[in-house]
Amino acid sequence: MIHPRKFAVLLVALLASALALPMGIGNTQDKKPAAEFVNRSAPPVSAETRKEMEARLDEARRHFEAHPNDPGARIWLGRRLAYLGRFSDAIEVYSEGIKKFPWDARFYRHRGHRYITLRKFDLAINDFEKAAKLIKGKPDEAEPDGQPNVRNIPTSTLHFNIWYHLGLSYYLTGKNQQALSSYRECLEVSKNPDALVATSHWLYMTLRRMNRQPEAAKVLEPIREGMEIIENDGYYRLLLMYKGGVSREGLLAETLKQTASAGSNSILYGIGNWYLYNGRRDDARKVFRQMTSGDQWTSFGYIAAEADLKRLAE
Repeated sequence: MIHPRKFAVLLVALLASALALPMGIGNTQDKKPAAEFVNRSAPPVSAETRKEMEARLDEARRHFEAHPNDPGARIWLGRRLAYLGRFSDAIEVYSEGIKKFPWDARFYRHRGHRYITLRKFDLAINDFEKAAKLIKGKPDEAEPDGQPNVRNIPTSTLHFNIWYHLGLSYYLTGKNQQALSSYRECLEVSKNPDALVATSHWLYMTLRRMNRQPEAAKVLEPIREGMEIIENDGYYRLLLMYKGGVSREGLLAETLKQTASAGSNSILYGIGNWYLYNGRRDDARKVFRQMTSGDQWTSFGYIAAEADLKRLAE
């Protein structure tokens, strides 16, 4: 029999250990990522592109080794690893960065992104929530592109990416109210047309899922023909479709003729989701299954379709 005093000490220790665990630990999702995703090959790229990406990774590694106390050098090493599909390695680099620079929101932002890639949504939420707290009251900053667009003009910022990815993480887990709040915050820092259409698209879909059509319609009001879009053309065309300016079936047929890509998956997911919240569940399943039979498994459209298929099967 345990002495009452020893029992009390043991109980306090157990409670302290439980409270010390980060949010989400203990959930089966938060254990090691499934080998299905860790070991899955990244979406294919041309031999020339891969060679260039590997050269940039080597350059980033050399720069990091020469400047180990530069947080930016560490972030770029992680980003270059992730572009080549080495997501677990990238997460390890970011985790070490968090140990050295715990108040730098960029490490949580980038690690959270790669937790999404590996379907560790609860861990992603934890990271983005932490990042959102760290940027509170601080000025925003442009985030340089690792894979620049055709005009080599960055279209996103640190604050934008934190709120955008936090909203996505909530959306993927069915936490629509939290997703809505995050996307509204993101809209506040969406200062150019590309950022505006990206945020508006997910915000619109979230509101439609919540059956809040009048509010969803207001999201579409700033969207007009002739906007200068650099890289988020898929989201832009979907928003025009929602407004009735683009044929849904025509957009679907055109997209299905294209080579599978993250951009085409964005369009397909938007159309499939339109079917879903309009009660055409079989049509939604058809589009989602077609998407998830492809190799663009790292794209947000693919991940969202995958999550919806699981919910539809429940």
